[in-house]
Amino acid sequence: MPSCMFQRTTECGFPAMAGREDEPLTGYDPLDCFHEECGVFGVFGSDEACVLTALGLHALQHRGQEAAGIVSYDGDAFHAHRALGHVGDNFGADSPQMARLRGHAAIGHNRYSTSGNINPLMEIQPFSSELAFGGFALAHNGNLTNASRLRASLIETGSLFQSSSDTEVIVHLVARSHQADVTGRLVDALKQIDGAYSLVCVADDMLIGVRDPHGVRPLILGKRDDTWLLASESCALDIVGATVGAILSPARC
Repeated sequence: MPSCMFQRTTECGFPAMAGREDEPLTGYDPLDCFHEECGVFGVFGSDEACVLTALGLHALQHRGQEAAGIVSYDGDAFHAHRALGHVGDNFGADSPQMARLRGHAAIGHNRYSTSGNINPLMEIQPFSSELAFGGFALAHNGNLTNASRLRASLIETGSLFQSSSDTEVIVHLVARSHQADVTGRLVDALKQIDGAYSLVCVADDMLIGVRDPHGVRPLILGKRDDTWLLASESCALDIVGATVGAILSPARC
């Protein structure tokens, strides 16, 4: 099941948390975690979601300098901007892109290229798509060891890929799943992939975070007032004034 999930409630309008118990952040040493191969960040429950995400990605810039992207969600639609270069070059406070990234939820990604060279712009995450159940956006850090086999199988049965990223494989698996809801579809997809990864996604007015079953890639939970956050490293939570809570437990699907 997903390591953690935040969903807007009808009672108070703030996210509720469900899922596995997480590991307390005791004895946490950032040097024990990977510091390359991309950084991910997620926010739920703030009207400044895109601003917080840009700040978080700035703190994670050392994890990837090739490109950056942010996808926000306002309850009705996704809004996205992806570009080559550093976070500050593309997501400055006064940039027109930031004004367009409306919503109470957002996810972001810093790209460190480990694969994928068809078209650099097409490789930039987060990836977002309109699927049968609604919009779905995903940012992923890591590598799937069975991505080539899964991609070949998906192409053989009609899937069309726009990038060479492992992340797009996950999006297609979610789209192909016959499960009724987005969490079921995501779990179904995760059961089919192998490798080391952490990911954040927004769908159906939820922010979901997942680590691979072996816990190789880091993902940390934080909170600022009524806002929940997920980040590859605690420095991204510190920069937005969030309280660092726990390292997410590895997923067991």
